[in-house]
Amino acid sequence: MDLEEAFQVVGEFGPYQKRAVSVLVLTQVYMACQSMLIVLIGFTPQYRIEQQDGVPSNQQELLQHVTFTEDVDSIVTEWFLIKQQAYKVSLAGSLFFAGLLVGNIIFGPLSDRIGRRPVYLTCLFFEVVFGYVTALAPSYEVFALSRFLVGLMNGGINVSCFVLTQEYVGKSYWAMTGTLVNMSFAVGIALFGALGYLVRPWRNLAIVANSSGVLFFLLSVALPESPRWLYSQGQTERAEEVLRYMALRNGNTANNLMLQRVGAAKAGNRNNRRAGVLQLVIHPVLRLRTMVLMFVWYACSLVYYGLTLGASDTSGSRYVNVAMYGLVELPAYPLCIYFINKHWAGRRKSMASFLCLAGSACLCTMFIPENTGTLLSVTSLALLGKLMVSAAFNIAYVYTSELYPTVIRNAGLGVCSMSCRVGGILAPFVPSMRALHASMPFTVFCLSGLSAGCLGLLLPETLNRPAAETLEELSSPTHSRVLESKALLYEDDK
Repeated sequence: MDLEEAFQVVGEFGPYQKRAVSVLVLTQVYMACQSMLIVLIGFTPQYRIEQQDGVPSNQQELLQHVTFTEDVDSIVTEWFLIKQQAYKVSLAGSLFFAGLLVGNIIFGPLSDRIGRRPVYLTCLFFEVVFGYVTALAPSYEVFALSRFLVGLMNGGINVSCFVLTQEYVGKSYWAMTGTLVNMSFAVGIALFGALGYLVRPWRNLAIVANSSGVLFFLLSVALPESPRWLYSQGQTERAEEVLRYMALRNGNTANNLMLQRVGAAKAGNRNNRRAGVLQLVIHPVLRLRTMVLMFVWYACSLVYYGLTLGASDTSGSRYVNVAMYGLVELPAYPLCIYFINKHWAGRRKSMASFLCLAGSACLCTMFIPENTGTLLSVTSLALLGKLMVSAAFNIAYVYTSELYPTVIRNAGLGVCSMSCRVGGILAPFVPSMRALHASMPFTVFCLSGLSAGCLGLLLPETLNRPAAETLEELSSPTHSRVLESKALLYEDDK
């Protein structure tokens, strides 16, 4: 039998898979805390500089006359990151995202070669270690280096964790598990806001936020390797062992479970061994899909983070603001689950529609005066745009994992995630375009959302279609489409 038939015997989403996926999903809460850490521990309180005769000759002399007027404990107050040193707060945040970028490049292809589980566990272990280095850093330089290393490990966990939640379950549950991963990240952002309110000293906050990673690591040690990855690598016997173990824990009988040993599932298959980032360029189907997906992920990130920065001017408690930016994403995920499983919407149309709606929300902001009511204002439209692009982002994760074969899925997600980080890096510079025209930032977000939505329509639909396991399967008519054919759409409507 093939893998999908095997999951029907084992149970597509039985009790054991629910527990395994729950561990992976909850790990996203820990990752969200690490991602948002700099927002609270890098807070710059109000301060004053005492009057003095003459101009300070150096930074050290200036610091002797600085008094912070707010009772805040952060890296700014400990290392006096003000005036000429203020850029170091942003630098620490940039180093984290630079680590994410490098982690995606390194660990995505690596997990396709050596397995999802070893990459996931190794990265989680070292992220916890470097997280404690962050909390105990004796100097800013050590702190900054630790943030880069935490980001590096975070990038490895991000791709491997998401793929494992997909490959532990039957294909019909991929959309749900992918949505749960992204939803738990949004919940993690909100919980971090509450945690920051309860734990004020920055070192204590860093320790408490990082300690949950220890628990998740201990829970993750017992997780098995992905049976889909084992099968794609020709390790059929090991894949059968994992599937039988899952069936036993699910309460099902699978003593006679035997996977077919043909085609790319043979251990000696050379193309599977060569599957890597290079195949994304060489293979004609993968090359075109990757180009479209990279732009979609880039646009999602640019609009998402750009709108977040645009909405961050709201007054009030910084802890409430952090929580709000997480909670505003939650309504997007039920919308995703509903639309992407409908035959008249599917993955392709849903993702394109949400991107176009995000672009349209940005377009509408250009016609709204700055000082209007709370119901229809630039801020409310920006948050609506963020809601829409969050939905598109979530679908992009699920859709991308279905468009790539198992043997190269992590590499494909890694490359797309890399382009996503590029969008995140560029997003903070877009608001500076207000110098050209007040509406220029929203024009960029509008064009990005609309163009990515239109390009997304070029991809094939994957709803209710078997996932490709190997590169050879992309040669079949079912998987080789890059442009969605009208005949296929007609058949689906029937």
